[in-house]
Amino acid sequence: MNIEITTKAKINPIMYQILKQKREKTKYFILFTFIITFSLLLTVVFKNDEKIKNKEINVAFQYEDLTSIKEFLLTLIKSPFININYEIKSGDSIQKILKKFKVHNNEIQAVINQYKKYSNPNQLLMNNKIDLIIEENLSEKNYSIAKFAIPITKSTTIEITKDEQGKIASRKIITKLYEKRILSENVIKNNLYSSAIEAKINPDAIIEFARIFGFEIDFQRDIRENDYFKIIYDKYFDENGEFVKSGSIHYAHMSVNGREITLYKFGDDKNYSYFDINGKSVEKALMKTPINGARLSSSFGMRKHPILGFNKKHTGTDFAAPSETPIMASGSGTIVLAKWCGGGGNCIKIKHNSTYETIYAHMKSFAKGMKKGKKVRQGEIIGYVGSTGISTGPHLHYEVTVNGKKVNSQKLKLPSGKVLKDNERKLFEVHRIKTDVLIAEMFAEKK
Repeated sequence: MNIEITTKAKINPIMYQILKQKREKTKYFILFTFIITFSLLLTVVFKNDEKIKNKEINVAFQYEDLTSIKEFLLTLIKSPFININYEIKSGDSIQKILKKFKVHNNEIQAVINQYKKYSNPNQLLMNNKIDLIIEENLSEKNYSIAKFAIPITKSTTIEITKDEQGKIASRKIITKLYEKRILSENVIKNNLYSSAIEAKINPDAIIEFARIFGFEIDFQRDIRENDYFKIIYDKYFDENGEFVKSGSIHYAHMSVNGREITLYKFGDDKNYSYFDINGKSVEKALMKTPINGARLSSSFGMRKHPILGFNKKHTGTDFAAPSETPIMASGSGTIVLAKWCGGGGNCIKIKHNSTYETIYAHMKSFAKGMKKGKKVRQGEIIGYVGSTGISTGPHLHYEVTVNGKKVNSQKLKLPSGKVLKDNERKLFEVHRIKTDVLIAEMFAEKK
């Protein structure tokens, strides 16, 4: 027989009320504790947030020269890497720049050895910018190279880096360029240079334009107000549409004092010249004048010396021009002298061939890289107008020597340029007609 016994407890009503009150109090206590805890948490977070903001603001003010978010973040996390954007100054070399930033001597030499594969480490392009990343060596209190990127031309950069094994290597980065053919024209008001700048022609193209017309035109005496010019040349742009450099001049025209002169580029990219409409080259051994926009201030021959006070033969031609006006090599050749010449100040002497030599005196400074033994091309900038030596003001003293005898450069008759014949002449005529059609189309589009 199974007997099941069930017991039912009876709760005292007074006890039940006490338990109920305690449960209510516990519930409110838990809720109150939660609110207090949450409030405290918010206060702590807010204060920490203010501290972080203040710290960030202080850091930002402390490093006002930081130029990128990347540098700012690297600084905040106390990275050993420092990113430097350095602008090359006059007299800088790779060694001088890296020593300035306390780079380890062994690594400086390694960088120089890599750079030597591409260019001279002592002849850097002034005003260009170096992208430099260095890493701090706390134990040695100096820095190591992580990256060294430097432009050697307007479209070529040399990048030198160090890999994880500590090996330094280099590569050449060539910017992809896009060519655009440009037509420009303008009326000459004061001088060719300022009028060309007004027409937004790049200075490199202006210098080349002056060079090819320098065989036919004396820019000091032939130019008149309201003469005009036209030019078709190439411009090169990078992928972002930024101008990089000027290219060749394909067509050039000048109306000078009632005389019309039209020139066409003819030949391949490495071997070409400029010819008139009759197929005659305008290029000669020497240009008439090696400077643009100057005034002839003293001719060749006997004169009273402006400083010494007595009569003396003036063996050159003086061109007065503003200080720092570019001076061009009047012909291709080799520099045989580039130094201080006493009364002549800073001067350069160029041997063009067995017949011709030229001298350029009183320069303020030489162009970068100009030294004895350097080969220069016709129209290349070799220095800048100054007033060094015995001089009354900024000007260029220019001398021409023919077979060892100094002659008047302004009366010098040079051999005529090459005249195209036979098949070359036929090819030139086809090229000239195509160029004239292109000019007509470009003018039509411009209008």
